[in-house]
Amino acid sequence: MWRLRVVHTTGYAYQSAVTASYNEARLTPQSDTRQNVILNRVETIPATRSYRFNDYWGTAVTAFDLHAPHTDLTVTSSSVVETERPEPPESEVGWDDLQSEAVIDRFDELLRPTAHTPASKRLKTISKKLAKNLDPTEAVVATAKWVREELDYMPGTTSVYTSGLDALNEGRGVCQDFVHLSLMMLRDMGIPARYVSGYLHPKKNAVVGDTVDGRSHAWIQAWTGGWWNYDPTNDSEINEQYVSVGVGRDYSDVSPLKGIYSGEGATDLDVVVEVTRLA
Repeated sequence: MWRLRVVHTTGYAYQSAVTASYNEARLTPQSDTRQNVILNRVETIPATRSYRFNDYWGTAVTAFDLHAPHTDLTVTSSSVVETERPEPPESEVGWDDLQSEAVIDRFDELLRPTAHTPASKRLKTISKKLAKNLDPTEAVVATAKWVREELDYMPGTTSVYTSGLDALNEGRGVCQDFVHLSLMMLRDMGIPARYVSGYLHPKKNAVVGDTVDGRSHAWIQAWTGGWWNYDPTNDSEINEQYVSVGVGRDYSDVSPLKGIYSGEGATDLDVVVEVTRLA
């Protein structure tokens, strides 16, 4: 078991004073069978009134609005979370089960294309070939390996609007793109799959007490009788280094901050994630 502190700070600098802004932050980890959240707080400068709710997918959302003119906005989420290696799913299903009406109906939204995971005939053909002679669990791992071979990890080459297909055509991307491309293929195979947002401590042998530059990270959850996690960017199952925050169909369901503001000019955005292993 690890105990991790994660501090995620996002700063906005507006070119001219913003008179009002309405925001949603998805920055709060939640307790589950693999992780236990000891504390979380989301704070803003200037201070705002906020309220919390869980969205449709079960992700914790902190909503806040600001009605005084401001040229800067800083949002800081601080969490302490205990993490473990996940247990494997208790049951596994075969392809016939996945093609049953009950499963397709239950997971309908996680089998459909989205803007980030569009339909592609070419990719569907590749997915079907890849899954041949494999069971669904093996097909998930084979998909992640295929994606890792097709994409080079290169920060700064894609944006939050890039689709999995765009990344495949470019041959490069970041964790978000690895996940979107994997989701496209798994859904083509008939495997319900969802996007997970969170954090990754970059060091396997992390020294207790050392604060390092962490990063926001993304991986997949696939349903093959139960939900389980796999990280296509690193081609591995997840472990104690991972802190999960939210799940959804794609990045747009779990983006850390989204909002609208009234005012002129674009914003400068600065994001810093610091991760400390406490135990």
